[in-house]
Amino acid sequence: QVQLVESGGGLVQPGGSLRLSCAASGNIFSINTMGWYRQAPGKQRELVAAITRGGITNNADSVKGRFTISRDNAKNTVYLQMNSLKPEDTAVYYCNADVTTYYSGTYRIQNYWGQGTQVTVSS
Repeated sequence: QVQLVESGGGLVQPGGSLRLSCAASGNIFSINTMGWYRQAPGKQRELVAAITRGGITNNADSVKGRFTISRDNAKNTVYLQMNSLKPEDTAVYYCNADVTTYYSGTYRIQNYWGQGTQVTVSS
């Protein structure tokens, strides 16, 4: 089994910064794409940013120039540095990962979600 555990959310004033972390643990052979999604009240979950194992990134237009995604493959951890935060960034942020596991001679790729961390941008 694989677990994704997020940390770093909280309350911040407009213009402020936060750094989210997501650590994967469990029976991991390798982790492919990792990403951050968010869901605001009454809205659908949306992609914020994603990063491949090789470091290729993809950011939503709404966060380009403000958010930076990075990862540490040795630690199975992905980060989201969020700067110049706006009230519209308020949401629950979820970590997501495509994980390859190996058990009893079988490789399997599954998609996993973290439990979510609340980010609130308000004065």
